[in-house]
Amino acid sequence: MAILLVAMIIVLITADQIIKFWAVNSLEPIGNMDFIRFGDLEIFDLTYLENRGAIFGSMAGQRWFLIGFTSLVIAAGIFVLFRYMKRSKFLSTAIALFIAGGIGNLIDRIRFGYVVDMFEVKLFKFAVFNFADICVTFAFIMVLIYAVFIDPKIEKRLKAEKEAGKNE
Repeated sequence: MAILLVAMIIVLITADQIIKFWAVNSLEPIGNMDFIRFGDLEIFDLTYLENRGAIFGSMAGQRWFLIGFTSLVIAAGIFVLFRYMKRSKFLSTAIALFIAGGIGNLIDRIRFGYVVDMFEVKLFKFAVFNFADICVTFAFIMVLIYAVFIDPKIEKRLKAEKEAGKNE
C-alpha cells in the first residue's frame, strides 16, 4: 500500500507541475483563454495568475512563512499517512492527495516565489486555482467524509473487538 501511495503522490505532483509548466509557457503570454462556454454563458476559463499568498491571496508577501508552514504541514501529513495507513485506505488516499497538493504548491513557492494558478470558474465569481489546490480540496472533503461517516464505524468495531477480547 505504501508504494502505491508514494507512486500516486509522485504522479499527482508530476501532473501538477506539467500543467503549471504549460501555464507559464503558453498561458502567461496571452493571460486568458476561453475554455468552456454555452453560447454567451461563460462557464470556465484558463487564466494565468501568480498567487503570492495563500488561500484567495491572503498572507501575500509572506513567502518564507508560507514555505515553512507548508513544509511542516507536509511533514505532519507524511507522519500521519504512515501512522494510520493500515487503519483506512480511504483516509490514506485523502492524506496522499493532501501531501501531493502541498508539495506541488511548495515547489512553486520555492522555485518562483509564488504559486501558478490557471483554472477560473466564470459561472460564479470564484478564485483562480490550480491542480494542486484541487488535490488539497478533494483531500479535505475526503477527510470530512472519513471523520463523519467512516471513523465512527471503525471506532465502534475496534471497541467491540476490545470488549470481546476482555470477555474471553
